[in-house]
Amino acid sequence: MPEAGVLVSGLAFYLFSGWLLAAGVMVVAARNPVHSVLFLILAFFNAAGLFLLLGAEFLAMILVVVYVGAVAVLFLFVVMMLNINFVTMREGFLQYLPVGGLVGLILLVELAFVAGGWAFAPEVTAAAGGASTLIAPSGIMTNTRALGDVLYTQYFYLFQAAGLVLLVAMIGAITLTHRSRTGVRRQDISRQVSRPREESVEIRKMPIGGGI
Repeated sequence: MPEAGVLVSGLAFYLFSGWLLAAGVMVVAARNPVHSVLFLILAFFNAAGLFLLLGAEFLAMILVVVYVGAVAVLFLFVVMMLNINFVTMREGFLQYLPVGGLVGLILLVELAFVAGGWAFAPEVTAAAGGASTLIAPSGIMTNTRALGDVLYTQYFYLFQAAGLVLLVAMIGAITLTHRSRTGVRRQDISRQVSRPREESVEIRKMPIGGGI
């Protein structure tokens, strides 16, 4: 029976991994951005399945709830609401293809170095093995608590720096996409507060029995 469980786990791993790689390729290769977002959602679901196989159910649920339920749906709404001219976007594709290929090659080499360092560096293996030795006072350490202990102790400053980077990126995106439209009445708080009483209050005496 243990061999059957290992066989099922292996088949599930190859299934989730294959669909994840295929969905990732289709995110880039799809011509319609709506289809790209849908393939991205499929990739998130398969990544959540891989987390479940690793026993990290908290990360799997976070991936589904946050990325699929919020981020990917937001991407889908934005893409569907924007009036994008796809013909204009594809006009300069061949012109920037060499530069894009060079950047992709550099990223591929960097990923190869990272993968090689992870496979052969003994300190990385020791650190990965030490993370599983965390024991709670009750004797049971869930992966949620282990993740919180590592994230809010060893990597607390990096966690705050990542939040700051995301905040700056959000402010930059709002600033770049903000458009000033003419004919729109905007609220001016300082002008409202500083205006005199004569401009804001008008007293009229109405006769008895008279209307407006």
